[in-house]
Amino acid sequence: MQNASANALVPREAVRPAPMTDIQRIAQHLARLNVAALPRNYELFHEAIIGLNAGLAQDIAALGSQPQQAMLDELGLKYRLVSHCGLAGETSRNEASRMLREVAERLTEGLRHRDAFARACATILKSVSGNDDQSLAAFISEVDYLSASLSTVLSAEMEIGARLQEDIKRLETLERGISAMQSATVADRVTGLPNRIAFNREIADLYQREEGFAGSALIMVDIDNFADLNCTYGTQAGNKLLKKLAGLFRKSVKKNDFVARTEADEFAVLFSNVGMQDAIAIAERLRASVEDNLVFATSDKADRGRLTISIGVALSTDAATPGQLQANARVALLAAQSNPRRPVQAFGH
Repeated sequence: MQNASANALVPREAVRPAPMTDIQRIAQHLARLNVAALPRNYELFHEAIIGLNAGLAQDIAALGSQPQQAMLDELGLKYRLVSHCGLAGETSRNEASRMLREVAERLTEGLRHRDAFARACATILKSVSGNDDQSLAAFISEVDYLSASLSTVLSAEMEIGARLQEDIKRLETLERGISAMQSATVADRVTGLPNRIAFNREIADLYQREEGFAGSALIMVDIDNFADLNCTYGTQAGNKLLKKLAGLFRKSVKKNDFVARTEADEFAVLFSNVGMQDAIAIAERLRASVEDNLVFATSDKADRGRLTISIGVALSTDAATPGQLQANARVALLAAQSNPRRPVQAFGH
């Protein structure tokens, strides 16, 4: 009891709350605005908050509290977010299915007209062949009826043909839209590079190829202090640097190599037919090229801003799965980020 009393008198240090994770930050914003916790809404707010998309953040803020889901979905489509492109693709497929049902109904209607004409022909033929005493006037009347039936069939078929041409054009437009949305789901909106989805597919394909995955290297690149750069100079300036960086990476890779933007401030490059020594040399050249070429204006004219990067390198021979290869490269990248004197580091070396 005495110890307990003594302990009670000892002032406790204030316990600092642990920093919120990205998911917790997004969940907090969703709750504050009374937005449903749907996967596509998480992606929408992730792009605005974690992805530092100022334009999207402003558009969301303009909706006020308790924004309607339809309005949020419109923003997702406007900014070509992956989950929303899938939503639009589903809508397009439903529209295509509805149009195809209408086409089938029109064709069925055309067949009904043809069947009616065929029955009329059979009836008149039977009447003519079975009645030798039929008058000329009666025969002409039946021929007129047959002609009118034929005109109805031809008119219906012309109308069906015209509407089918319109439907074909509408289906072609839908197909182009679906194709554009499918492309958007694997392309980064800012740089035009493949995104994380495309990168994951590429690295998965690498491990599924018959020739095996040995002999490849994964380089992960992180832009140092990119969030601070965006806060200081604005998102537009940050996007311009991202585009320049993407262009520099494109020039630095060969035809069979693969470069993607995987996060707001992160790129990944997959090289084929290289060992660790060559991969490190490539990474060093990339780092030097970025720091020598990507210079931007600052408020202090005497001090030109320079973009610096950290790089982690891993070999496919050290990883049995795509996930392990990415994890190894991530470990190397974290080591590079924690040691500015060695901005290029390799896993296991």
